[in-house]
Amino acid sequence: MTDTPVLVVRQDAVALITINRPTTLNALDIPTLLELERHVAELEADPAVRVLVFTGAGDKAFVAGGDIGDINSRDALEHYREFAEIIHRVFRRIENCDKPTIAAVKGWALGGGTEILLAIDIRILAQSARLGLPEVSLGLFPGAGGSQRIMRQVPACRAKEMMFTGDPVDAATAVAIGLANRVVETEKVIDEAMLLARKIAQKSPLTLALLKRTLRQGADMPPSAALSHEQAMVSLLLGSRDAHEGCTAFLEKRTPQFTGE
Repeated sequence: MTDTPVLVVRQDAVALITINRPTTLNALDIPTLLELERHVAELEADPAVRVLVFTGAGDKAFVAGGDIGDINSRDALEHYREFAEIIHRVFRRIENCDKPTIAAVKGWALGGGTEILLAIDIRILAQSARLGLPEVSLGLFPGAGGSQRIMRQVPACRAKEMMFTGDPVDAATAVAIGLANRVVETEKVIDEAMLLARKIAQKSPLTLALLKRTLRQGADMPPSAALSHEQAMVSLLLGSRDAHEGCTAFLEKRTPQFTGE
């Protein structure tokens, strides 16, 4: 591994993004967050890339959290204006990315590690994965979006237990409560995530982008408005080449060739 805090490897239409600070268990500091933000922006703007896969360097941790020494060195206003502002912006950028995102998780995903997972679309866990929000043991609580996102993704009683006790959950429990998609053998987690990414990359990138927007925007609407929004967005797709290519390919019994147009 190099000293670069974020590494990117492109494999066809998939980009593998590795948070690369193994000596700190891939803890997130401001330079790492800014580098992550830069890469996500560049990859989202690249039409050749259709899916983003996130992982952490080494086998011990996906992301072990924020840099506690750095956080402890700040006072309230300084933290609000600097670290908190940046980490919220970066995680929101990942959450709002028009391209599907997948996490391949080995080892610890604590604090900011679980919080970034909550902003990623699909989560594949190794058997070694442990997820948790331990901030309460530091006299804090999840402050990178975790307290809000987890309440919208898993049953409230389970979310509160995780935050109130700070105890981590193992991979099987994370799947059982809806915090992750599935568990695979540790040595296969990257391959599994990349296989899924390649499958998704074969779909229309335009359709995936509009679907993600519809899901994200509809979540903030009452059901009647969300249904009307869905009706408008899926109708909009019929103005695209991809929608007609998909339907024509089905009728002609062939594989569609989606271009994003």
